[in-house]
Amino acid sequence: MKVFISADIEGITTTTNWDNTNPNHASYPLHAKQMTDEVIACIEGAKKAGATEIVVRDAHGPGTNIDPTRMPTGVKLHRSWAFHPYSMVEGVDSSFDAAMFVGYHSAAGRVGNPMAHTNTRCNYLKINGVYASEFLLYSYACVLEGVPTVFLSGDKMICEDSRNMHPKLITCTVKDAVGAMTINYSIEDTIPDIRSLSEKALKQNLKDALSSLPDQFEAELSFHDHIRAERSSWYPGVKRKNENTVIFESNNFFEVLRTLKWIMY
Repeated sequence: MKVFISADIEGITTTTNWDNTNPNHASYPLHAKQMTDEVIACIEGAKKAGATEIVVRDAHGPGTNIDPTRMPTGVKLHRSWAFHPYSMVEGVDSSFDAAMFVGYHSAAGRVGNPMAHTNTRCNYLKINGVYASEFLLYSYACVLEGVPTVFLSGDKMICEDSRNMHPKLITCTVKDAVGAMTINYSIEDTIPDIRSLSEKALKQNLKDALSSLPDQFEAELSFHDHIRAERSSWYPGVKRKNENTVIFESNNFFEVLRTLKWIMY
């Protein structure tokens, strides 16, 4: 069994604010270690379920957060960026049997995490009228490759919002939030939970685990500032809706990802 794991940091057990996720801040090493620990727990669960080949995508910020010296045997770690539209799942292809997501967080426009975002430059992204998280974007990218998503760990809201997105998705909540406050669960609970639920997710019948994508996509992207909306409106197919917001449509989700790659970053 070949498994792809994508890992972020805002949705791991210990993080609360942006300083915790910044490599230049004193608090960051503790959380980078926890990100590594949660990825390793997912790997261990995957191996117990029979995974023989595992690729991990370090998908936060610089892409160099996970400690490469701690990766178990048989694991390949993708670090930094090749700037493919698949972004946080760069490297996924049809050779994988399943995808798993660790440390993901609530979407921009939602309130389940003090660091809720889909891109730090935008107020929100909606796909077909629904607030779109990074998990939505990149688990859908896996669908394009015929790879089912079976596991997600993160804050309570991203788990609840995503639960019906994929037929066999198993979620693991590691914290909750109110306003700027996080309610962080004990790592003595969340690490074993990630390990056991990862194993459970991969032991399912994966033949009917692949979700189907909509036939048409309508994207609405609201930026923090009007300047980026103006600039983005010149990208092919993108139209200005109002001062800070652009819209575009496509029947091809890869084109949605490619457009977002150019106008969000």
